[in-house]
Amino acid sequence: MSGDEDPRPPVSAPPGPDETTRVDPRLLEILVCPLTRTTLEYDRARQELISRAARLAYPIREGIPIMLPEEARPLEG
Repeated sequence: MSGDEDPRPPVSAPPGPDETTRVDPRLLEILVCPLTRTTLEYDRARQELISRAARLAYPIREGIPIMLPEEARPLEG
């Protein structure tokens, strides 16, 4: 190691706004609706997990799915 090299590990930049709202795809594969036990659809634009069977949209806040029926938004139509 020469005298010019910094021995400290590099510091990573804080996550950007898009990175904090990402959901791990592996998590999406195993999550199911807590009411119907059916698969969920990921709505990236609205940051929600959609249960067509329960007609609910579960919010995702800071990358964490909130799987509580009382926190879900009813689907219209």
